Amino acid sequence: MAEVLVVEDDAAVREGLQLALRRQGHVVHTAGSGEAGLDLVRKHLPDIVVLDLMLPGMDGFETCRRMRALGEVPIIMLTARSDDFDVVAGLEAGADDYVVKPVEPRVLDARIRAVLRRAVSDHDARAGEVERHGELVIDRAGMLVTKRGAQVALTPTELKLLLEISRTPGQVYSRQQLLTAVWDHDYLGDSRLVDACVQRLRSKIEDVPARPDHVQTVRGFGYRFGRS
Repeated sequence: MAEVLVVEDDAAVREGLQLALRRQGHVVHTAGSGEAGLDLVRKHLPDIVVLDLMLPGMDGFETCRRMRALGEVPIIMLTARSDDFDVVAGLEAGADDYVVKPVEPRVLDARIRAVLRRAVSDHDARAGEVERHGELVIDRAGMLVTKRGAQVALTPTELKLLLEISRTPGQVYSRQQLLTAVWDHDYLGDSRLVDACVQRLRSKIEDVPARPDHVQTVRGFGYRFGRS
């Protein structure tokens, strides 16, 4: 069970999602605008936010960016279209995953549970080791990442991606492998999820994101974590 905030301006869709997610066992709060959603997040961080992109006034892209500034709450965006602009812009704004409307409630529930599973990994917790990669330090037991002694604020998805790709430095991971391991997508998924998350992760851990030392691109194959 999770505490879910649904931000959706269409009352019928909002109420339908609220009812469906409650039937799946979640505690559901709702907001009809980005501004109202932000107010609720400021008062109390939910476990996850389901955020429509096409909101009146402050749109979902700006709402997502502002929610990211308030805390590392996971965000799943709802979009009426699956075109590249909407999806990429939403992911670059900080969303962890997306679903296209109309959405099947069981699909949304599965995505919610998958995103929340990224916050804690039993395997990583048992590893109990601190890894140093230059000035970047990864504490798998404490689920913490620091750079030059300062904690790096990562979303659960960004952290899971870093933990996964840094597990075996030098190994090349395909986008599909990362989709399966990080997003729990066991079908031919959307590589844009991986690319956008890599871009956000680089902006936080790399000295020069355009010339990454840690999360490196292997053209035609995927990504690898650079050897220290």
